Amino acid sequence: MEIQSVLEKLKFSLFSPEMVRKMSAAKIIVPDTYDDDGYPIDGGLVDTRMGVVDPGLRCKTCGGTVKECPGHFGHIEMVRPIIHVEYAKHMFYVMKNTCPNCHRILSKKPVQESEIKESEKEIIKAEDTKAVSKPEEKKEESPEKKEEAKKPSTAEEVEATTRKRSRKKKIVKKCYHCGEELPELKLLKPTSFFKNKNMMLPTEIRDWVASVSDGDLRELGFDPLYSRPEWMVFTALPVPPVNVRPSITLETGERSEDDLTHKLVDVIRINQKLEANINAGAPQLIIEDLWELLQYHVTTYFDNETANIPPARHRSGRPLKTLAQRLKGKEGRFRYNLSGKRVNFSARTVISPDPRISLDEVGIPKAIAKELTVPLRVTEWNLDYCKELVMREDYPRAIYIVRSDGKRIKVGDTEEMRKEQAENLKVGSSLERHIIDGDISLFNRQPSLHRISMMGHLIRVLPGKTFRLNPVTVSPYNADFDGDEMNLHILQTEESQAEARYLSKVDGQLLSPRHGHAIIKPQEDHVSGLYFLTNDEAVFTRDEAATMFYEVGLHELPKPDVKGGMYSGKLLFSLLLPDDLSLKMESKLGEQIVIRAGKLTRGAIESKSMEGELLEKIFVAHGPEFTKNFLNSATRMALNAITLHGLSVSLKDYSLSKKGEEKVKSVVDKMDREIDNLIMQYKNKSLERSPGKTLQETLEGLIVEITSLTRDEVGKVVESDMGITNPSIIMAKIGARGSLLNAIQMTALVAQQTVRNKRIARGYKKRILPYFREGELTGAEKGFVYSSFHSGLTPYEFMQHSMGGREALVNTAIRTARSGYMQRRLINALQDLVVLGDFTVRNADMSIVQFVYGGDRKDPMYSSTAEVLDFVKQDDIDTA
Repeated sequence: MEIQSVLEKLKFSLFSPEMVRKMSAAKIIVPDTYDDDGYPIDGGLVDTRMGVVDPGLRCKTCGGTVKECPGHFGHIEMVRPIIHVEYAKHMFYVMKNTCPNCHRILSKKPVQESEIKESEKEIIKAEDTKAVSKPEEKKEESPEKKEEAKKPSTAEEVEATTRKRSRKKKIVKKCYHCGEELPELKLLKPTSFFKNKNMMLPTEIRDWVASVSDGDLRELGFDPLYSRPEWMVFTALPVPPVNVRPSITLETGERSEDDLTHKLVDVIRINQKLEANINAGAPQLIIEDLWELLQYHVTTYFDNETANIPPARHRSGRPLKTLAQRLKGKEGRFRYNLSGKRVNFSARTVISPDPRISLDEVGIPKAIAKELTVPLRVTEWNLDYCKELVMREDYPRAIYIVRSDGKRIKVGDTEEMRKEQAENLKVGSSLERHIIDGDISLFNRQPSLHRISMMGHLIRVLPGKTFRLNPVTVSPYNADFDGDEMNLHILQTEESQAEARYLSKVDGQLLSPRHGHAIIKPQEDHVSGLYFLTNDEAVFTRDEAATMFYEVGLHELPKPDVKGGMYSGKLLFSLLLPDDLSLKMESKLGEQIVIRAGKLTRGAIESKSMEGELLEKIFVAHGPEFTKNFLNSATRMALNAITLHGLSVSLKDYSLSKKGEEKVKSVVDKMDREIDNLIMQYKNKSLERSPGKTLQETLEGLIVEITSLTRDEVGKVVESDMGITNPSIIMAKIGARGSLLNAIQMTALVAQQTVRNKRIARGYKKRILPYFREGELTGAEKGFVYSSFHSGLTPYEFMQHSMGGREALVNTAIRTARSGYMQRRLINALQDLVVLGDFTVRNADMSIVQFVYGGDRKDPMYSSTAEVLDFVKQDDIDTA
């Protein structure tokens, strides 16, 4: 029977010098590693008693080889005590709260309040007496005058006296127990202690804290059995095992030592130098200098980023990576090697688009498929198939056989070996076979900002050297095909495969868990294709319709619905819709889209209608599998339609007619007149000031408003001049790509450039560039770009445009860093929250955080807008 025990508590303790010596396998006395023959020196920093890193050698402590020996600690005997940099503040705390003379705690908690008040009165009394009896400062006064002086005359004087006394109460000048005057203590970080402005030696500090009784230490929050403060001063320094700091052999044959070994060499060298100087009777000043240097080396051995001291450096000038640096931060042991680590059974390469594969598939190169394996259990039902895999010479075949006793056997290279292994294959063992079509994998793109940055994809082995991804699926990954790389993980257990297949697969993530709207949806060319497929002019021949149907897996043509045996795009699209779907919605073009009983009767499909109610309704009503097939079919049909229709953009599409250019010029002239008028009013001081703003702020606000209105007016001119048939306007209108603003800036004018939502102001004295007169406030002088990208910008307009562009780039960088850190803090705070079967949200110790998940037990993915708005949240009832 398996015995299970629950861990009740974990206790951390300090090593006493005796414990350090006791656990030590070797006393280290030589500041060197290997001798001339390349053999570890006895008593050196790679002494074989501390373990071995070289093959062929055995540990002298446990007799193990490189793989068997866990490593053993050694120790360095310190000639003089050295303060542990991380515990300096703890020792300072003990010293501040104990008397240097009797070593008892200064303020014990059990003392009654009345006693404290009495002692405070005595201290104040003593202070007053001390202040009065100073003969050289004051002459003796008569008793009547003294009495008068004691009595405060006004309310202000009473308050001043109270303040003075309360200040004195805080400063405990004498020990309660022995009456000895207490010194003024200071800790100058990292390890310098001062007593009445005189520097203390570590021996003094150690003697002080060692004399504090166990009872007093308990009062101060220490457990004297496990952590006495004198143990925070080293007399014996532990030396970590050799396999913690292995040396590496360079290509030249030279050995390169670990940073920790470098640091320990420094410690031993200075320790020996200090001992030699003490034995030789050197002056105290030299001894103290060496002592301080030894303290520096031990401090930087623990933390090479300690404040107020320079970091220890390698010969090359690189700061050494010592103990603290190994553990902390993004590249440290915890975050780099434990929380996140490199794994086996994974692949990474560039991604490229393939609209022909299903949106829940990932195309992987054959080279990767041959390298990655997945376990396959041998059962009675698949024994013949498994034997076939063992016998195969080429892909897909088994690579290893794992016997029921856990032993791994490589599948043989010769046919005889494979035949023998296949015959000996028994139920209960398992194979490690190549991955094949239909296997499940996890696909991920970094940064993984939300849960759908990692989804389950089915394997599809394809020629080539890149991962293939359906362009519809890129949105949750925020991927594009300009060189992005992605990671593929092959799951090794049945449980994880089942979870990926039923919880993480792409078709189950079509709606975002954040807002409940479609996140995996047709984009760009798909949207254009759907519009060209379903608009009123879309008509296809029998051959074109047959090709489209074959692409989506339909094998029967409907009856033609247009004269001459032609098929309307609406009819072809309707055959993909479920029969029970009825919808009425407004498109981005402002027309009504009507679907009755699965037939599109009116309107053209564009981005808003497709990703809005249409996809959401199908997903909620018919489930992931149906929606996946619908999306696959719709996008393939759309790509066929756009191929037949054609879509191209030329410079001509971004050119205005003469009439259009004149209209734009008149709008801009009107703006200039309005700005000039405002500036005149500002200079005459007749401009009406906005509440809470200066006259200049009012002017700037009004000008920005005018420039914004001008851009909108120009937009209307551009739209009417270019017409709805212009490809750039179509793309912007239907939500495929781009916006009307792009068209305005390319054809008419780039418009006002802003920095921090204001017109550009900074630059030279009273002007932003030397092109302009000082103090001018018109459009051109303050960042209004009159040119379009089509006509080209003037040098000063280019400068103004780059000022606005720079701000956007900087803001993006700052926003990314800030949101990344915010997300990290939130994840760390909420990582243990889980929704249980009873729909309560609980944390690690099973405390209830929320009685009902989300307050309404609704999954945003499956909730309609009406439900979300109308439903009274449970939390509202609970807290009402």
